[in-house]
Amino acid sequence: MATKRENLSKKPAVKVLVMRRLIEAPRDAVWKAWTDRDQMQRWWGPEGFTNPVCEMNVRPGGAIRIDMRAPDGTVNPMTGNFHEIAEPERLVFTSKAFENEEGDAELEVYNTVRFVEREGKTELDLRAVVVKATPKMKAALAEMKEGWSQSLVRLANLVKL
Repeated sequence: MATKRENLSKKPAVKVLVMRRLIEAPRDAVWKAWTDRDQMQRWWGPEGFTNPVCEMNVRPGGAIRIDMRAPDGTVNPMTGNFHEIAEPERLVFTSKAFENEEGDAELEVYNTVRFVEREGKTELDLRAVVVKATPKMKAALAEMKEGWSQSLVRLANLVKL
């Protein structure tokens, strides 16, 4: 029987975003920024966004919830689950956002993050596979690359040597 993680990873992709960054910090520090609630709360989301709620149970099957507050005050909750934790090399989780009136997510993304040690720095590879997006999510999909780019700049600034 296939697991939920396997089922999600085999869904046809609506969009795939692949990004690679060299971060000027040791792999353990970058890993911790992704798995420590207090650090995640400080860098997650595009420039100008804050995260008044950040809850993480970093274990396979553990939940994640981050409420992102936009500069205009709009709060966008994101929920999901961790699927794979291979410290300090790989993190796999699902994120769901933009719930409709029935409580169903309008956007669902299967995220894989790899952390590779490179002479005291960290090569971070992000693969975000959109497995569900309703037509209302056209703007969010168009902004996805820029949003992740800004988030990764915030991450790099947080852990910078």
